[in-house]
Amino acid sequence: MDKINVVLADDHILVRDGIKALLEDQKGIDVIDEASNGKEALEVISKNKPHVLIVDIRMPEMTGIEVVGEINKSGSDVKTLVLSMHDSEEYVVQAIQAGADGYLLKGASKEEFIKALNKVASGGKYFTGDISAIIMNNFVNGNTNVAVAPKPAPKVDPFNLTKREKQILDLVLELKNNKDIADELKISKRTAEVHRFNLMKKLEVSNLKELTDKAKEFGLV
Repeated sequence: MDKINVVLADDHILVRDGIKALLEDQKGIDVIDEASNGKEALEVISKNKPHVLIVDIRMPEMTGIEVVGEINKSGSDVKTLVLSMHDSEEYVVQAIQAGADGYLLKGASKEEFIKALNKVASGGKYFTGDISAIIMNNFVNGNTNVAVAPKPAPKVDPFNLTKREKQILDLVLELKNNKDIADELKISKRTAEVHRFNLMKKLEVSNLKELTDKAKEFGLV
């Protein structure tokens, strides 16, 4: 193809801006549109018919893995490159199950990123070194078809919430306000407000719906 048309899907505008800045000097690559959540990503893809979707895993509305799955169910020719900060086996295998053409960590170099994008756009597969090791481990352990789900593993809190923040989370999801939380935990209203602020900041959410969705996604409730 003369030019690779790309759509970016990530709920952080700074991340999208960074990727665009990285790609703008690359000949033969054109970022034609963006999406800030999973549902929007599917709408943008339907409208623009890009060659490649670069997608994050953690997004509102639909996760990146769900988006990849929907694209493959539809029989679309759009290639998918998952760009994530997560290198856990659970995410990697789920992405491959969904039909992702590549999986790259956000800490990858510019050179590797461009290499992965070109590889996926040309119909190949690209999985960064650490990810390839996870795939190989599945093969060695007898799971030659990576689409077979891994054994269920206990959820691990990736946000390192404190005991108090977990208590706050439970109470917030019960729709209790700061005064109610303060009364129940026998702390000041100001302290409850600070814990609530820190909780929202750690989970990178701005409202109750986003907090509820992310808490469910990561098994925090």
